[in-house]
Amino acid sequence: MKFVEAVRLALSTIAAHKLRSFLTLIGIIFGVATVIAVVSLIEGFNKYVDEKIADLGSNAFVVNKLGIVTSFQEYIERSKRNKDIKLDDLRAILEHPTYVRDAAAIGRRSGEVKYDTKTLTDFSIRGVSDNLIDFDTMKVGQGRYLSREEVLHSNYNCFVGYNVADQLFGSVDPIGREIKVEGLPFRIIGVAEQIGTVFGNPQDNFVLMPITTYQKIYGSRDSISIKVEAVGPDQIDQAQDEVRLVLRTRRHVKYDDPDNFGIVTSDAINHLREQVFGTISIVAVGVTSISLVVGGIVIMNMMLVSVTERTREIGIRKSLGARRRDILKQFLAESTFLSFAGGAIGVLAAFGLGKLMHALFSLPVSLPIIWSIVALTVSASIGLFFGIYPAWKAAKLDPIEALRSD
Repeated sequence: MKFVEAVRLALSTIAAHKLRSFLTLIGIIFGVATVIAVVSLIEGFNKYVDEKIADLGSNAFVVNKLGIVTSFQEYIERSKRNKDIKLDDLRAILEHPTYVRDAAAIGRRSGEVKYDTKTLTDFSIRGVSDNLIDFDTMKVGQGRYLSREEVLHSNYNCFVGYNVADQLFGSVDPIGREIKVEGLPFRIIGVAEQIGTVFGNPQDNFVLMPITTYQKIYGSRDSISIKVEAVGPDQIDQAQDEVRLVLRTRRHVKYDDPDNFGIVTSDAINHLREQVFGTISIVAVGVTSISLVVGGIVIMNMMLVSVTERTREIGIRKSLGARRRDILKQFLAESTFLSFAGGAIGVLAAFGLGKLMHALFSLPVSLPIIWSIVALTVSASIGLFFGIYPAWKAAKLDPIEALRSD
């Protein structure tokens, strides 16, 4: 019996028992859909973190007081040991750069923004250098960014986030209008392109002012962050070493003592993500994969029932010259196709479920093509594996005994 004929016979048998075949497939459909949905969420989450959180800008990393903190105890220890980052540190980094192309200061706190009778509370107020826009992920949507002259002269001009302009002015052009930041008048010179949200938290609620103005208002005692741009993507590690050497030398840190400052990179953020969610992801995929085994057992049970029901048919085929391997091919083709069809339906169901979750809950979902192919391959393999015993049982039936069966 040729393979094509075996498939044709399998399809005719499945078509003759549509309801039973579909009920048999439910286990595989549910298993594949669950696994693909979980993997889609994991892949979507990883992609979301890469784009929204780990993306620090072109060849950039951040120097701050604490770095990435993973526990409360570590936070306490670093708060006591680490020194504040100051503008003098920024000047030292830019004094004799080799692998550092540029660096900018960022100071931040929460505050209140007003215009006329409208008040926005708990908005991010940041003091920044004029060159930050050159290597930051933020883009100018309207107007312009802060200039060097405005930073040098501590001007009361500001660059605002999309939500500030939208909530305070609506459809009215905000450029040139005056708002009050912490009760002080600032003139809007530009509006950023809309960024959106990160895990539901809006990223457009900010007001940027010159770092000199910021320190004039709030003082220079608070620690700032320094965003550093390397000369190229292949020199990021060297740029980090250069910055580390400058700061350790300025702070007289001994060679065997840890840094008393933090460096945040995209790789460090992704590594933290792997630490926190890597094991969870593996366990989630492993647990949901159990349903595939259950689906395979259901298929095997159905095939055993099918062998019992079709004993006489098997006897007739054998008496007409069908060999053991022909019967084996027929039943393996049937179980494999059943499982493969269940896997295909499961992938489509997972795709629809992912779209629904994204629409209802704004969850980041990314359907990976490679995992879809793997799911179809695994589901077909499950049908093949769990169909071996029923097929072998059918193939070894004695034709005389099979013909006597009712």
